[in-house]
Amino acid sequence: MVESVHHHRSTLKQQNKPFKSKHATKSSLRDAAKGRIPHQSPKASSTNNNAAQLRHNRRNASKQVQAKKRSALVSATRLFNGVDGAPRIVAVVPLSEDISSAKAISTLAESLEVLADDVPEKGIWKMKVDRFKTSLQFLPLLYKDFYSTLDACKVADYVLFLLSPTVEVNDWGDTLLRTLQAQGLPTVVTAVATDDSIDSKSRQGILKSLLSFIQYFVPAQTRVYDLYSSSDRVNAARALSEGKPDDVKWREGRSYIVGEDVEWEAGESEGQEDQGTLKVTGVIRGTSLSPNRLIHIPNYGDYQISKIMSAPFPHRRSKSHTSGDMEIEPVVLAEPGPDDADSLVSQNDPDDMANEQTWPTEEEMGGAGDEQDMEDSLPDAKSGTTPKVVRKIPKGMSEYQAAWIVDDDEEGGEGQDGNDSDKENGNAMEEEVEEEMVDMPMEEDEIESRRTVTFEDLDNEEEDKQLQSWRNRKREEEEDLNFPDEIDTPQDVTARTRFQRYRGMRSFRTSPWDPYENLPRDYARIFQFEDYRRTERAVRRRAEEETGIIVPGTRVTLHICNVPKQVTIQKVSPLILFAVLQHEHKYSVLNFTVQRNTEYDGSVRSKDPLILCVGARRLEVNPIYSQHTRGGGKGANNVHKFERYLRHGGTNVATIYGPVVFGKQPCVLLRKNESDEQAPHLVAMGTFHDPDTTRVIAKRIILTGHPFKVHKKTATVRYMFFNADDIAYFKPIQLHTKYGRIGHIRESLGTHGYLKAHFDGPINQMDTVCMSLYKRVFPKWATMWRDPRVRGQDGHIGHDGDDDGRGDGASAGGGDAMEE
Repeated sequence: MVESVHHHRSTLKQQNKPFKSKHATKSSLRDAAKGRIPHQSPKASSTNNNAAQLRHNRRNASKQVQAKKRSALVSATRLFNGVDGAPRIVAVVPLSEDISSAKAISTLAESLEVLADDVPEKGIWKMKVDRFKTSLQFLPLLYKDFYSTLDACKVADYVLFLLSPTVEVNDWGDTLLRTLQAQGLPTVVTAVATDDSIDSKSRQGILKSLLSFIQYFVPAQTRVYDLYSSSDRVNAARALSEGKPDDVKWREGRSYIVGEDVEWEAGESEGQEDQGTLKVTGVIRGTSLSPNRLIHIPNYGDYQISKIMSAPFPHRRSKSHTSGDMEIEPVVLAEPGPDDADSLVSQNDPDDMANEQTWPTEEEMGGAGDEQDMEDSLPDAKSGTTPKVVRKIPKGMSEYQAAWIVDDDEEGGEGQDGNDSDKENGNAMEEEVEEEMVDMPMEEDEIESRRTVTFEDLDNEEEDKQLQSWRNRKREEEEDLNFPDEIDTPQDVTARTRFQRYRGMRSFRTSPWDPYENLPRDYARIFQFEDYRRTERAVRRRAEEETGIIVPGTRVTLHICNVPKQVTIQKVSPLILFAVLQHEHKYSVLNFTVQRNTEYDGSVRSKDPLILCVGARRLEVNPIYSQHTRGGGKGANNVHKFERYLRHGGTNVATIYGPVVFGKQPCVLLRKNESDEQAPHLVAMGTFHDPDTTRVIAKRIILTGHPFKVHKKTATVRYMFFNADDIAYFKPIQLHTKYGRIGHIRESLGTHGYLKAHFDGPINQMDTVCMSLYKRVFPKWATMWRDPRVRGQDGHIGHDGDDDGRGDGASAGGGDAMEE
């Protein structure tokens, strides 16, 4: 018998996979292969080739991006490179009274081994930096020189803020930083002035604290340079001398010049000895300069260019001369064209006889209550718009104004049912207005309520006593927030006379309003755009395609015509010139979106005098404020509610008459400080919105009344009017309550102005009856602001339209349209 051998089945044998690293390097795989080439299928070979091709494309793309960045950096800094490169403008701004800008500049110059014994306290000081192959043009500024600091930072490539290690930044410095932040800042460098009294242990903590402070206003700041340290001085100079300075958005497409040399030459015209030719030498910055455009001089206005002369750098020498002292003679580079140069005309000359449009005369308004005159002054109905109910309107009211009056004929007899008349009148209103009100059919109990609501005519003493008790409320700004637009009806003047320019609106959001009705005289002086966006694109396109322009980086001498001598006598340094785009000299209606400064606690009321800083201009304005439509649109009828106060926490639109602005330029509203001209209050910041001349700003007033006696849907209201004629005059206008009821005036009661009103639902005794009236308001004309240090004895303002020849009459027009 053969003995069998026991063994396990082969399927139970475990065979582990050979170890294979998931992170094998290319070198280890190459050593393991030992030169052997593995067999690859055609599909795998194609996949590898595609992967290699993708890697190659990625390398090429990255190289192209890198080359593009290098090219952009070289082109951006080419303006500053080379022997003839333009200097980098550095505005040196001290934020404390114990800091000297001249001393800080000398400290930086000494770190670069440059002699700096003649640095002025204000003006211009140029330094050649051979170590970084560039030059720096410092604009040292004095402490509390607010407006000169704003102008210097508008043209600077770098802003050097100087902080003190011992003195904190006060309210003036805080206001300046907030204003510069709203205006737009280029590259910012922050340094701490030298102070030997601070030990090395405390210095690091001070630097951290100052860095935290400056990052609140300039979040991009990563360090604060200590001018006490020699290494930090060199690093600060390197930060000002290398790299590309940040762009300021509002300066795009605009050219500007910092005046290095200023000379004034008297004119030859008799009677104009104080006006002559201003010669300003400097380097063109920004974009190319055209001789056809106007030049804006801060504090003086806009002027024309007579010619542009070349002004070579002092170290340039002519190659044709062997003597080193011979310089290139200046030549005329460009002159304005006789047909292409911009005019100094900024306003239209209104023709009072061509477009006469006046308010009703006093005789017409006085006869508004006469029944016979009202019957004779019915407007002519247009075809297809004849209302089913003939309405009586005051004499002198236009057909368009009459369309605003809502006259529901619901005055059926005391014992008659009013359903038919309500229905008929409701159908008529559907044809006239887009938004339909709720019909209020009268039922049996409502008719009965007219009989049950009794009326008691009080004597004069009791009436005055109850009136004073009713009006015992504060009407200041804080109360205006709780009772917006509510006013008391005067007793000494009839309401129809006091509010004769107001009108009722069925719907503030959708009711039409003619933007060219009853315009003031100022509207005949302004210009309006047929298409503002298209005009702006055309202006910028022509500026790029124009011939005879001078490229940036060229040192030139501008000859400017008819400039007052006061520019050089009482010069506020540095003298800065801005080129004005085409049409930007003309006046129009400007709208700015603004927000209140959270740190300013004063009251800001519409038409309060303020200083508007927008772009290169500063204007004295009296803006009016209105609500900002959500999304910035015009709404259904382009009617926006007037705001009496500029309040915290929201965005409003400020409207002025001023020179046209192109682009979304930032704006700043300042309020003059009576005790210190150079320490204004920052009121609001914002941006330019649009020059919409058809924007209707409607001021609302609400006349309120007290429901004296109430019976279901009918109430006797008092204190809204004080005579029966006013009730008859305002009877067509709709009433509403604070609890949301809608109603109309039924009839007048007694001699003290009591009235009976009917509403669409039961009214509460604690409710308040309101009537909303609207009137269009307009801003005041803006004038150019002048620095108090240069306000001349001759009172010359320039060419910004300061001649205030406006009248009180009304004129239609709206100016000429600038079509492109």
